[in-house]
Amino acid sequence: MATADAVSVFAEGTFQEQASDSYIRELVDYIARTRSEEERPLFVQPFADLLETTEGQKPIEEDEPRRAKVFTTVLGEVKGLGDGADKEIEGFFNLLVSHFVSLLPLDAPETKDHLAVLLQTIATADHQAFVKYRILSNLYNALPRRSSLRLPVYKTLLQLASDNEEIELLSLDRSDVEKWVAEWDVPSEDKSSFLQLVATSFAKCGQLATSYDYTLSYIRSLPSDSPVAQAAAVDAIAAALRLPSLFDFDTLFRLDAVVAAQDHELFSLLRIFINEGLPEFQAWAGSHADAFAKYGQCNWLRGLSIQETLIMPADFDQAQLERKIRLLGLTSLAYQNIGKELSYSTIATTIQIEPSQVERWVIDVIRAGLVSGRLSQKAQTWHVTRATARSFERSQWELLEQRLHTWKTGIASVLDVVATARRRGGVEAVATATAAEAPAAVPQAAAAAA
Repeated sequence: MATADAVSVFAEGTFQEQASDSYIRELVDYIARTRSEEERPLFVQPFADLLETTEGQKPIEEDEPRRAKVFTTVLGEVKGLGDGADKEIEGFFNLLVSHFVSLLPLDAPETKDHLAVLLQTIATADHQAFVKYRILSNLYNALPRRSSLRLPVYKTLLQLASDNEEIELLSLDRSDVEKWVAEWDVPSEDKSSFLQLVATSFAKCGQLATSYDYTLSYIRSLPSDSPVAQAAAVDAIAAALRLPSLFDFDTLFRLDAVVAAQDHELFSLLRIFINEGLPEFQAWAGSHADAFAKYGQCNWLRGLSIQETLIMPADFDQAQLERKIRLLGLTSLAYQNIGKELSYSTIATTIQIEPSQVERWVIDVIRAGLVSGRLSQKAQTWHVTRATARSFERSQWELLEQRLHTWKTGIASVLDVVATARRRGGVEAVATATAAEAPAAVPQAAAAAA
């Protein structure tokens, strides 16, 4: 078949849109390209015979069982991506997939077997990965949204991309993934397994923060009281503590499976990182000295190669955790003093550091995005303008209520000043009085709400 014909021939379509047997001939001719000139006629002839309509038979375009049988015979001869340019290869598989979806019963066991063989053929073919990604993406999109066959297709695509450390090319979004999983007509165990695979794949590519997010989705998909969920919850706690840039533990703490693990030693450590400070952490570390070696690796790291784990912070390191709890302790101190001045000595005492180290720690907590403020070397103070709440429970709501009340009172005062100034008839007086009486509580309330 001439290359010029391939682009126009390999278009998506149905039997109604094409000649009765042309699609079979085109697929067979493309597959035959990998054979020698002498072998091609022998390869093509059996298919020509199958397409012949003998006396008493329906025309093939009217005989669906016969079309399906011929197609599965062709499908069995697909041993690779074929001999063609990238566009031809993609076009061939688009045509193949179009008839796969329209001819075969998608819920039949034999169809799943055919798909498994096809996916293995695509994944192991000696060709550029980008072409494989396109073929698999087109196959996934061609299947009905609720089809159980979407799961093995995307698993193949995901494994191929992670093996090539190109998972970012998939542009995965967690909300989309969770939506797909909800749509697929597969057992809940298979859905959970897929979410775990996504988490593992991101970990394999060194994207541990993203892997952690999918780990939370995986835990949510499990029965909270199951042993698997309990193990995953403990593993997620260790992962959260291990990640140097993760400071939001409240989301993890609210998972039912994590709450169900409250008797585990790591749960008590998680509580410290949510609400408490350095003294409590040091006390925990003193009574759990073996924990730092015990939780040195998460389960999703244990399945990776030595080379893959070398690029990941696998250690449950006491010094790293101590740094993290200091930053969180400084965040809590700042949250309690939004809009106020904190002395260097107060900061040093709270997180147990030397006064000369205060500025470095304040800069670190600002870089972490937990706090905003202004340092004054001359006054040896830090003016806090914004701080993040480590958790948002009753005490945080009460503090927010107080700040909003202060802000409301301040605004009322400003309005009174403006009204008085207007009665006196002076525009300049309004501006001067407003500037003088503007409530300092406004940024405090805004910061608390943030």
